Amino acid sequence: MIAEQLRRIAVPEVSVSTPTGRLVSATGPLLQVRGVRLHVGQRCRIESALGADIDAQVVGFRDEAAQLMAFKRTEGLAPGARVLPLPATGNLLIGDAWLGRVVNGLGEPMDGRGRLTGEHLLPSAPPWVDPLRKRPVDGVIDVGVRAINGLLTLGRGQRVGLMAGSGVGKSVLLGLITRQTVADVIVVGLIGERSREVREFIDLSLGEEGLRRAVVVVAPADESPLMRLRATELCHTIAAHYRDQGRHVLLLVDSLTRYAMAQREVALSLGEPPATRGYPPSVFSALPQLVESAGNGSGDGSMSAIYTVLAEGDDQQDPVVDTARAILDGHIVLSRALAERGHYPAIDIGQSISRCMSLVADAEQQRVAREVKALLARYQQVRELLPLGAYVQGADPLSDRAVDLWPRIEAFLHQGTKESAPMGDCLQRLKEIVE
Repeated sequence: MIAEQLRRIAVPEVSVSTPTGRLVSATGPLLQVRGVRLHVGQRCRIESALGADIDAQVVGFRDEAAQLMAFKRTEGLAPGARVLPLPATGNLLIGDAWLGRVVNGLGEPMDGRGRLTGEHLLPSAPPWVDPLRKRPVDGVIDVGVRAINGLLTLGRGQRVGLMAGSGVGKSVLLGLITRQTVADVIVVGLIGERSREVREFIDLSLGEEGLRRAVVVVAPADESPLMRLRATELCHTIAAHYRDQGRHVLLLVDSLTRYAMAQREVALSLGEPPATRGYPPSVFSALPQLVESAGNGSGDGSMSAIYTVLAEGDDQQDPVVDTARAILDGHIVLSRALAERGHYPAIDIGQSISRCMSLVADAEQQRVAREVKALLARYQQVRELLPLGAYVQGADPLSDRAVDLWPRIEAFLHQGTKESAPMGDCLQRLKEIVE
C-alpha cells in the first residue's frame, strides 16, 4: 500500500549535470565563451587560476560565442577556464537594515559591518512603471538651497540635472543638498568618480546623522565599466523599492555622464560604431530608459532624483548634456564665471529651469520669482557698464531698480556649505527683496 502511494507522488525533475562553457578569448574587457547556451543579461561565474572565481555578465553574442564582461579585475583567467551560468533570479534581500550602509554595484557591503539582511527580494533591474499609472509630481521638496528653493522650486517625483564643467562645485552642491533635503530615505550613487571622494562624501557631506537614513552605492573610476553600469542601476532599484514601500525618497547620482561613458565602453567593445563625439547610438537609448525608472510610482511614495552631468569643456551642447536636458524635468546650470568670482553655489539662474515649479509653487511665489529673474537678467545686461562709469542713472527705471537691488539679490543667492536654508525662510527673504 505504501509503495503504491509513493509511486503516485510526482517527483520533480532533478538536473544530474551542470551546464558549463569554456573561455576561448579575452580581448581587453571582452570575454568570449563557447559550449553553453547563454542569454543577454545572464550572470556567469568564471573559474580563475588564482583561486577566486570571477563574476561576469553576458552583454552580447557573435556567431556561437557569448560575449561577457567581468564585474571585477580579470587577473588569473586562462584559456579553457570553466564558465558556470548562475540562476536568473536575483538573490539580494533588502530591508531597513540597508540604511546606513555602503555597498558596491553587486550589493556587497564595503563598510566592514557584516553582511546585509532584509525581508524583500530586490529585483535585478529597476522596475518599469506604466506612464498612465504614475502619480503626478506634487508637493514641494525642500533641498535647503536658497537659489533652488526660491527660484527653481522642485517637486516630489521630479528629476533634475546639475550641469557644469569639472571643478565648478557640482559635488559640493550635491553634498549640501544631501544634508538638508527633507526626505525619509536618501540613496546616493557615486559612479565613476575619484575614490578619494567616497570617504569625503560619507564623512563630510552625509555625516553620521545623514548616513542613518541613506544607502550609498559606490563604483569609483577604477572599477570595470560593467560595475559602473550595475551600480547606477542598483541605485535606481533600491530607491524604487523604498518608494514602493510608501516613503519619500531622494536619489542622488554623481554622475550621469560617467554612466554614459561606461555604456560607451561596453558598446565600443562589442563593435558598435561611434556616432556623436564617440558615443554609439545605444548610449542615447540607455539614458532615457534609466531616467524613466526614477520618478513617482503608482503608490503613495515618491522618488525624486538629482543627477550631476559633466559638460566637457563647459560645453552646454555636449551630447550627454543635451540629451539629459531633453529627458529630465529641469536643469540647474553651474557657471564657471560665477565660481571664479567666488559666488557659491555658482548657479546660473538665467540658464536654469525647473519644469515642475508651476505645478508645486503657489501663484505668489511664481510672481516674485519671475520678478527677481527679470531683475537678474536686466542687471547682467548693464553689469559691464558699471566699472567703466558708462551707466547713466534714470535712463531706464527697471535697470535702476536691478542695480539698486543687486546686493540683496546676490546675498540671497550666496550660501555657505554649512548654512541651512529652510523653504519658509527662503520664500520670506525672496519677498522682502522685491517689496
